[in-house]
Amino acid sequence: MQPIFRFAPSPNGELHLGHAYSALTDCGLCRAAGGRFLLRIEDIDRARCRPEYERGIYEDLAWLGVTWEEPVRRQSKHVAEYQAALDTLRTAGLAYPAFLSRAAIAAATADPGWPRDPDGAPLYPAAERDLPEADTAARIAAGEPHTFRLDMARAIAGVGPTSWQEDTEGTVAADPAAWGDVILARRDAEAAYHLAVVVDDAAQGVTNVVRGRDLYYATAVHVVLQRLLGLPTPRYHHHRLITDAAGRKLAKSDRDTSLRALRGDGATPADIRRMVGL
Repeated sequence: MQPIFRFAPSPNGELHLGHAYSALTDCGLCRAAGGRFLLRIEDIDRARCRPEYERGIYEDLAWLGVTWEEPVRRQSKHVAEYQAALDTLRTAGLAYPAFLSRAAIAAATADPGWPRDPDGAPLYPAAERDLPEADTAARIAAGEPHTFRLDMARAIAGVGPTSWQEDTEGTVAADPAAWGDVILARRDAEAAYHLAVVVDDAAQGVTNVVRGRDLYYATAVHVVLQRLLGLPTPRYHHHRLITDAAGRKLAKSDRDTSLRALRGDGATPADIRRMVGL
């Protein structure tokens, strides 16, 4: 079977050197494997995503020499697929409405010893997981803001031990419990990243996922969701991150590293490759 790779940026800012490294690494691995290369626009966050940033993605990638198959998958066109996946999890008793705001979560988890996920965020309070069904239904009907979260304890009990194949490490044992009850859908977006990415990868037939090391531990969540939804688990390759002088991961607000700005200052694609160590 011909391998299928994908690059999946969000159009919520200009691509920077970190994106260039990821796209070029991804494309290079795809070519070496004789695979197909797909592009996905992760525009599910409609409050932050803009058409001009999407146009910029196409321009920057083409300038770098990255080519992809058409059509491009845009998340905003596949909301029904994410909703169907969420409904499957809810019907199985694996997803529940969560009503605590960020401020309320911060207050409830202020104890310095409160467990935190690999990204440093406090785990959602377990006491909020088993609210009376009639109460939650009434609160939803009344329009109270809420998200939907995965009942991680039940999910793990249902799928058992999980793992994934990492290009540079072989079999990696997953630790989804470290993430607690992750968000599956928000009130301002039909699906959160964890749910959308596994649905998208399966829908596009992706066999090889190449992405930054910052998402390495999140793969544990994705493997659990893949098992729960009966979706295949791709092979993963988590590459190093491009950082600034202080060692921080680049952000889209760092205009001095944006590809558009660098191109405007006269940089060439060869310069970009040298700058990211390729």
